[in-house]
Amino acid sequence: MLKDRTEAGKLLAKKLSGYKGGGTVVLALPRGGVVVGYEIAKALNSPLDIVVTRKIGHPHNPEYAICAVDKDGLLLCNEQEIKSIDSVWLSEEILNQKKEAERRVLLYRGEGKPEEITGKTAVIVDDGIATGLTMRLAIRYVRTQKAKKIIVAVPVAPLGFERSILNEGADEVITLLPPEDFTGAVGAHYQHFNQVEDKEVIKFLLKRA
Repeated sequence: MLKDRTEAGKLLAKKLSGYKGGGTVVLALPRGGVVVGYEIAKALNSPLDIVVTRKIGHPHNPEYAICAVDKDGLLLCNEQEIKSIDSVWLSEEILNQKKEAERRVLLYRGEGKPEEITGKTAVIVDDGIATGLTMRLAIRYVRTQKAKKIIVAVPVAPLGFERSILNEGADEVITLLPPEDFTGAVGAHYQHFNQVEDKEVIKFLLKRA
């Protein structure tokens, strides 16, 4: 059991200590991943940036992701799950989440430019993985930026997730808690798992600017 996202970030940073210094960029999935990513970036003396991928939840279980989309419309879906989903509803929800991704990028980054990833080690961070769709989409984006190496660092994730992450193009996966202990809900592995607000994300990004 982890105390909170801050503790998780500090513990992951210890496992990533070999990447301290130049040539490493920490890329966090907002919102919760930014809290974890901030601690890692601070410890590694690396820049902190965001990768915004949005979950499309099942209409009968919004916490269960059936697709993920980014601001550019890059889409990844669980093909088996979407067979039984109303296509009109799904198209509308994909558009809604694409717009939300656009909103978050503009709000969090403002007029600032994305960190340069090409030729660098990219550490992609979140506060946990459930289905893995948003993380897999983040990896796809980072691959298009021609990172030298892609590392996925998350405190908690389900059994079997590592294969899909590596198949997507990650070079290394780092976790804190044993995947076989995953309960099905990321928040269940934290003592404190409060909602992270937009203003907190902006604060953490400004601290590493």
